[in-house]
Amino acid sequence: MAIDLDGGRCVSTDIAAGVSPAAALFHSLADETRLRIVARLARGEARVVDLTGELGLAQSTISKHLACLRDCGLVDYRAQGRQSFYSLTRPELMDLLASAEHLLAATGHAAVLRPVRRTRHGAPQARLDHDLAQLDDASIGAKNATGEVT
Repeated sequence: MAIDLDGGRCVSTDIAAGVSPAAALFHSLADETRLRIVARLARGEARVVDLTGELGLAQSTISKHLACLRDCGLVDYRAQGRQSFYSLTRPELMDLLASAEHLLAATGHAAVLRPVRRTRHGAPQARLDHDLAQLDDASIGAKNATGEVT
């Protein structure tokens, strides 16, 4: 799936041409702007005007990427009066992004793909996840100087 710059929609001709749905899904998430929109919507629904202000992007850019995410089935909206409120349709997308974060960290390319949530004690949840991963590593065995578990 790729952005159709004329229509602003994420086209599924890739799937029709034989690209697997899995490849099309990952292609839809292979854009920084779409990842930023997904991360923002993980915190709750938002209007296009909210996203333009928070992400610092043009309304047309946000709208085109939302159209792509809608076409992929990852985002939808509800109308309230003359406004549209966008939200994630698939909460399991956050599990996918969490797994990607762990994979990137394991390969030495740490990245934050999900919003940082706070625990009830005020500690960032992402930090807590990192600390738990460190505990898992310690329980498996010590790492040598090259990072290998011994």
